[in-house]
Amino acid sequence: MTLHAAVPSPKPLDLFWFIPVSGDGSYLGTTAGHRPADFRYLKEIAQAADRLGFKGVLIPTGKACDDPLITAAALAAHTERLKFLVALRPGVASPTFAARQAAAIDRISQGRFIVNIVTGGNPAELAADGVHLSHDERYAHTAEFLSVYRRLLEGEKVDLDGRYIQVKGAKLEFPPVQRPAPPIWFGGSSDPALDVAAEHVDVYLTWGETPDQVKLKLDDVRARAARHGRTVKFGLRIHLIVRETDAEAWAAADKLISKLPDEAIAAAQRKFAEDSDSIGQKRQSALIRGRDNLEIAPNLWAGIGLVRGGAGTALVGSPQTVAARLRDYQALGIETVIASGYPHLEEAYQVAELLFPELGIGAVPERAHTTQVGEFGVSGTGVRVAVAAS
Repeated sequence: MTLHAAVPSPKPLDLFWFIPVSGDGSYLGTTAGHRPADFRYLKEIAQAADRLGFKGVLIPTGKACDDPLITAAALAAHTERLKFLVALRPGVASPTFAARQAAAIDRISQGRFIVNIVTGGNPAELAADGVHLSHDERYAHTAEFLSVYRRLLEGEKVDLDGRYIQVKGAKLEFPPVQRPAPPIWFGGSSDPALDVAAEHVDVYLTWGETPDQVKLKLDDVRARAARHGRTVKFGLRIHLIVRETDAEAWAAADKLISKLPDEAIAAAQRKFAEDSDSIGQKRQSALIRGRDNLEIAPNLWAGIGLVRGGAGTALVGSPQTVAARLRDYQALGIETVIASGYPHLEEAYQVAELLFPELGIGAVPERAHTTQVGEFGVSGTGVRVAVAAS
């Protein structure tokens, strides 16, 4: 008899969730069911994500968002394990000042800080913040910014006489907890962005495009990084709509855009085309082929991108279906998924309770809890409650 070694299961994906600092709701493109970005509500989402076993949360930046760094610092005091992936635009602060802030929040959170570098795609919004560089110049500036930022957090004394940044004798007096430094995550689809990723970042993020498109992009980053003698890890930013059956999930997707008027779609698409010079945004917009033709790959739905800038696609289906699609991306090299869903509090529970078991994200006993007979259709007492491991 020939014995064959067992094929090991793939390492479970790391799942992050999203803190909606620009507001939340049950329907896209309407004020119906809108929830403002009240800190008490954001805290509920963060604490749920922490308790359910999400690895971390993304907090975005922009003029329509409450400040992500201050929000993260406040939420860190109300959570235990959750990591905070905090968006930062390099053009709005010096790398020395940003490094001091990063070290401070890393100490406050006991090593739970990650920076998400967002070079930016809306020239008018950037100009309002005092950033007047062209698209390619912004990435050249980002490269200089990161060369100073990382070295400071790693404990070096830094001098740089660059084209965009000049510092002399820069040094951190209060170091971060994480060694050698808090990780740098970054996304961007243009050639200059991919060059920055290859040379400077730890994790490269892509929005949810088709698997074929994602493969080409990841292979490109790998090749560029190899020329610098580096390797880069990869993450996927996408929305999830998970229900017990595929049919229920597609019904939830339809409901999400059921109050969305056609004129709102036209206005949003016009705004994305006119206001943004982001190559990633153009790629997301190109996925939309009409309101009635939104499944652009198996279970990959572009409905969110009808009116939402940035990440505009969702994986839709049963836990088994969505897990299979996520494993398709994992096979390409994706290790982390930054997910979200509307509304974010309830959808965090849907994803954790339905999808986590399919992905092998385990649960650990937390404490014994006595459940009354019939309280949740359970007979007997001494039911042990489990929460997902961090």
